[in-house]
Amino acid sequence: MSDETRYAALPRDFNIRRVVVKIGSSLLTNNGRGLDRTAIYGWAKQIAHLHNQGMEVLLVSSGAVAEGVVRMNLDQRPKKLAALQACASIGQMGLIETWWSALIQHGVQSAQLLLTHDDLSHRRRYLNTSGALNKLIEWRVLPVINENDTITVDEIKFGDNDTLGAMAAAMVQADLYIILTDQDGVFTDNPRENPEAKLIRQERAMADYLFDIAGDGGKLGRGGMLTKIRAARLAAMSGCPTVIVSGATDDVITRIVSGEPLGTLLTINNTDKMIAKKQWLAAHLRMAGSLVVDAGAAKALVENNKSLLPVGVVEVRGDFDERDVVEIIHQDSGERLAVGQVNFSSTEAKRVARERTEHFDKILGSSEERVVMVHRDDMAILA
Repeated sequence: MSDETRYAALPRDFNIRRVVVKIGSSLLTNNGRGLDRTAIYGWAKQIAHLHNQGMEVLLVSSGAVAEGVVRMNLDQRPKKLAALQACASIGQMGLIETWWSALIQHGVQSAQLLLTHDDLSHRRRYLNTSGALNKLIEWRVLPVINENDTITVDEIKFGDNDTLGAMAAAMVQADLYIILTDQDGVFTDNPRENPEAKLIRQERAMADYLFDIAGDGGKLGRGGMLTKIRAARLAAMSGCPTVIVSGATDDVITRIVSGEPLGTLLTINNTDKMIAKKQWLAAHLRMAGSLVVDAGAAKALVENNKSLLPVGVVEVRGDFDERDVVEIIHQDSGERLAVGQVNFSSTEAKRVARERTEHFDKILGSSEERVVMVHRDDMAILA
């Protein structure tokens, strides 16, 4: 990408029907004194404007724990998990109440949706969540989404709503993902320390140097920008561009949608989309199951970049659905070779394992178009 495109404030031509807006805790909380209701009402006015123009808007909102701390008159954010979960439960009442009040005054009905990463990583729960979201959209009800910190174990410590927003954007096939933060966008260096730092106006979401400047050891590592760039890459998997921008900018949401060159726009092309999907697969920590493969299949996957055929699968472990993410393990070494989205449920996979595709019709009792267990485009090689 040329420097003119990367740094110049060029107008953006969006064709947006559906947009996801994520607002983080640093913006939502009023200097540690609970929710900043004035700011929330300002964003609600902008969101309602888009909604009432016929656009479909989904909101991802943090802030529950901070509000719970204030409601319980605690001196500081708790460190123990049970207390954090309790604060999230208490604060979520105030968070959704505030958003509902802010939106309804503009005639916009809203609904609460609390999710965990597991809800979006298991096929049946993913489909249930997708069905609920699409029904709300059909009814012209604006979903307010937050992570369900009350029942999760590791999401409070390691999770982030940047990722949740990206997963929501992918689920509903959004046209744009907007991340509101306390920074103007992604810079080439820390603008607080280096006055020569440049705001990156536009870049590919998959550009490697973005990780170099935003990573834990990079120039911007302390600002939370790394999770936002990762989230942009996740949204890119579904073809959705992302804008990272300061939430303090006047009318920021409506101006972004209208094409003003605010913040940093992270774009995607077809090659990048495939890379992003493989990174998404490789990042999965929880597998729905395992496929144990023989040496021939292992060589075909790792050395020849081939798809996994059922004939090479010697064992199926776990209980999973079609399109769940599973790991692929070498029979002899026990090495984890790859992860990928499987084309059969565990029940079907056990029936077709070690079999050739010409036998599928007889085995499954139906005309079967699926011929591979895991397609190479749906697989990330780890070995």
